[in-house]
Amino acid sequence: MSDPRPVLVVTSLHDPTADVVIRELHDRGVPVVRLDSGDFPASLSVEAEITGDGIQGRISTPSRTADLADVRSLYYRRPSGFAFPHLSEQDARFAVTQARYGLGGVLASLPGCRYVNHPHRVGDAEFKPSGLTAAIGAGFHVPPSLITSSPDAARAFIKRHAAVIYKPLWNPAYLIDGVSSVVKVAEVTPEDIDDRVAGTAHLFQQLVPKTADVRVTVIGSRVFCVRIDSDLLDWRTDYSRLSYTPVEPPPGIEQALHRYLDHFGLVFGAFDFCVGEDGRWWFLECNPSGQWYWLEPETGLPMCSALVDLLERTT
Repeated sequence: MSDPRPVLVVTSLHDPTADVVIRELHDRGVPVVRLDSGDFPASLSVEAEITGDGIQGRISTPSRTADLADVRSLYYRRPSGFAFPHLSEQDARFAVTQARYGLGGVLASLPGCRYVNHPHRVGDAEFKPSGLTAAIGAGFHVPPSLITSSPDAARAFIKRHAAVIYKPLWNPAYLIDGVSSVVKVAEVTPEDIDDRVAGTAHLFQQLVPKTADVRVTVIGSRVFCVRIDSDLLDWRTDYSRLSYTPVEPPPGIEQALHRYLDHFGLVFGAFDFCVGEDGRWWFLECNPSGQWYWLEPETGLPMCSALVDLLERTT
């Protein structure tokens, strides 16, 4: 007898990766309720009663309803933010916090639900300083890194390490001539540093001379490693110049990956490494909600199937 419990997919309307996962769930006969928390309360409603048996109630979209006590798993991708444009600034700020801690708190407290990943754990893991220190604890090689708002400290770090890059601690979108852009990773010199550094926090990191990059996607117990060859400092700036090759990780890497995820309570992670000239893999970052599906057609690796196995709870 098939399991009638649904999978919740929490993401924005335009999410091709979620589309692929939902299609595979449908093909397997797994019920799916897709929702964007940003649709609350206009077209998304929640009724949640806290009882001696935990949370009971329902969450409803215009076309689907899910019993909160009977959700099989939740795939947390990239929902849009709460917005109340019809309210004054002060009232909107209040409404957003109530939605976040109300609806958000309900979605984070579903009994017996497998989270891929839990939204609170995603939030913890998105802080780069936390990720870098956890990577060291897990046993990865991590380039020397500095987080600072001091121009003098930044200049001293660059002089000490010779080749250094700047990278954002978080990358919000900028609109430039109406086009969504992001702040790029770039090499910096002491002469590039001025008093503007004092305006906020910045991340500087020693540049590792590399021969390639590696994207590692961990899905439950499954590990998929793809070597990415290009002549780019940051391969994400031009996908047309990339070539992909499935590879096996060096000894110790797979165990370190799981130690890292266990530290944050995650079951999915998209890791970025660069391969040094001596062949060592250097940890750069882990995105707990990272993209992965574009690699499957390029390599034939069964990542979608592995993710759906996790959500279906066959693994």
